[in-house]
Amino acid sequence: MGRKAGGLYINPKKFGSLHKPCMQEMIMFLNCLTSNHGDNDACAKQKELLNTCLDSQSKKNRKSWGSINYQLQRLGRGRK
Repeated sequence: MGRKAGGLYINPKKFGSLHKPCMQEMIMFLNCLTSNHGDNDACAKQKELLNTCLDSQSKKNRKSWGSINYQLQRLGRGRK
């Protein structure tokens, strides 16, 4: 259950810091919760902003091409 020697592989965790959508909204919401001692009603505005951002990032609006490792394996098969 390992990778074949010489196979193509990219660690996806290495590229996790490239694009973080909704991170600013999440930080604002968590800071609001912290300052209001977990009162969810006081942070309704930040929660709505976060929900709006997350809805815009949903996968139903985008066509998934699979993981980068799948694409590399697919390209590697055609090369041999």
